[in-house]
Amino acid sequence: MLENLHVDDSIQLERHGSILTLWLNRPESRNAMSLKMVNAIQQVFADLADDTSIRTVILRGQGGHFCAGGDIKDMAALRVEATSVGSLQPYVDFNRRFGAMIEQVDQAPQTVVAVLEGAVLGGGFGLACVSDVAICRDNAQFGLPETGLGVLPAQIAPFVVKRIGLTQARRLALLGVRFNGREALQVGVVHEVVNDAAELEQTLQATIEHIKRAAPLASRATKALLHRTLNEPLESLLDDAAQQFAQAVGGAEGQEGTMAFIQKRLPNWTEQ
Repeated sequence: MLENLHVDDSIQLERHGSILTLWLNRPESRNAMSLKMVNAIQQVFADLADDTSIRTVILRGQGGHFCAGGDIKDMAALRVEATSVGSLQPYVDFNRRFGAMIEQVDQAPQTVVAVLEGAVLGGGFGLACVSDVAICRDNAQFGLPETGLGVLPAQIAPFVVKRIGLTQARRLALLGVRFNGREALQVGVVHEVVNDAAELEQTLQATIEHIKRAAPLASRATKALLHRTLNEPLESLLDDAAQQFAQAVGGAEGQEGTMAFIQKRLPNWTEQ
């Protein structure tokens, strides 16, 4: 369980009831994503996969930045390793590990909230694109700088396209332009933009309250259903969704939700 999980100090975990905050914790490098950080995030989300006691995971960065992308020091170490083995495989393995981590966050059954400040670049941009709710400061700096460095946003690209569509993804990835929170809202990367730190915290708390009003199991099932809409035939998907709906109506959450509505009170899961 999460309480017994020992993770690298590149991240910090902070739990309040059903809310878990995962802090990216390399402020000296604007939370650049090292292999250790990638592995630590994977550990956490693997542990959370079947943990129904955690309803929300909040992704944040220490030191006023979310994430400035991949760690250049790791790339230098990979270059040495690739030279020593005479193969590009170390680069392949490193890059694919990052993609696996992004996919884990994307598929997490919990509601994932990204709180975006400062640098939201490269891998950090990709991580923002797999959040369910993204809140950012107006002066945050977004971008996909990979092509300007002679590389590709290889593992990030599919998730960026799903988030904002192919037309916008092409412009941002091929030009490598930087843009602020207001434009991030316009293109669909984020859902809300705030003007200062106090408003950021207020908006986050309001978001958490909304999440708590949704039934925990119904939220997990809904998120899974939404993901399936991208890949499955419509008729069979709707047939299965009808079965899930029937089970939910007759289940404990459906009954509690109905009674709470009739009795004009909040359902019991809002207290969790």
